Amino acid sequence: MEVRGVEISDELMGTFVPIVVYWVYSGIYMMLEGLDYYRLHSKKDEDEKNLVSKRDVVKGVLLQQAIQAIVATVLFAVTGNDGEAGGSQQRPIIVLAKQFFIAMVVLDTWQYFMHRYMHQNKFLYRHIHSQHHRLVVPYAFGALYNHPLEGLILDTVGGALSFLLSGMSPRASIFFFSFATIKTVDDHCGLWLPGNLFHLFFRNNSAYHDIHHQLYGTKYNFSQPFFVMWDKILGTYMPYTLEKRVEGGFEARPTKDFKEE
Repeated sequence: MEVRGVEISDELMGTFVPIVVYWVYSGIYMMLEGLDYYRLHSKKDEDEKNLVSKRDVVKGVLLQQAIQAIVATVLFAVTGNDGEAGGSQQRPIIVLAKQFFIAMVVLDTWQYFMHRYMHQNKFLYRHIHSQHHRLVVPYAFGALYNHPLEGLILDTVGGALSFLLSGMSPRASIFFFSFATIKTVDDHCGLWLPGNLFHLFFRNNSAYHDIHHQLYGTKYNFSQPFFVMWDKILGTYMPYTLEKRVEGGFEARPTKDFKEE
């Protein structure tokens, strides 16, 4: 792939473009955080309930992204894909759509079962996954704030499996992982903005995931980042309603007819 006359490999783009997309997209949401009318939690709740400073969140995310970059570099080298075949030949859109769909299902399946197990195993939750739940009130650039081991197992290994099993090229992976990154950031943005296409096309959205970050929802809504099928199939789906707060904004609450099994 050529950028301003400079030839940049698809592997390099596939490794670093999603990282850039993460900070650009989350930065846009951080500029919108003052829109109190669309927040799922008040700014006061964010400051008082979260158990980690934003500086530590930034450091944690950068560490995970460094690990992801190393693994991606190794993965591309091992698979022996130089991106030329994928770049020089136009693949039918139906083939690319199939690859994207397979990658989405693989990523969702891997993350659901690993995520759920990290909640069920007390040792793993206490020493690893609880780090992500220090953010009781999620916000955009905290989407990838995890224990490094969790980031490796859930996100990095899950991403590698989705890449390998879907058969996508390094060039296609640039777009898939950028899309997955945007979706993950959106799920943690803490806002319910009108016209958000993710809210129209995905039931797994910022309100759905916000339920999981609350104490009453930690046994539910494990699915991420795309579909809710595994929660539905395995009985861990917690339906919710959006209620307007008197002081402005919204609050996601379990539906009144929901009964814990």
